[in-house]
Amino acid sequence: MLADRRPQACRPRPAHALDEQERKEILDVCNAPEHASLPPGQIVPKLADDGCYLASESTFYRGMGEEGQQQHRGRAKKPARAPTTQRATGPNEVWCLAIT
Repeated sequence: MLADRRPQACRPRPAHALDEQERKEILDVCNAPEHASLPPGQIVPKLADDGCYLASESTFYRGMGEEGQQQHRGRAKKPARAPTTQRATGPNEVWCLAIT
């Protein structure tokens, strides 16, 4: 019996697939200074407010993923500061006020 050959099937490129110039335009918008710190979930609505529609949010994510730009953008990528600690060497030196 022959093995299933669907993975090796020749599939045509979809007619609605983005061409190289459209893909480059999406990446240029993502890497522009005003959008460099924003995720696609904020870039696409911002462009829509300006009356510009390039592609869907998922297409922006897909394009960024293909180019290896799928990481945290903006302030979230800064390393967190280590928490400060207090050490008591005697009674009544460190107080903690817990408000619930």
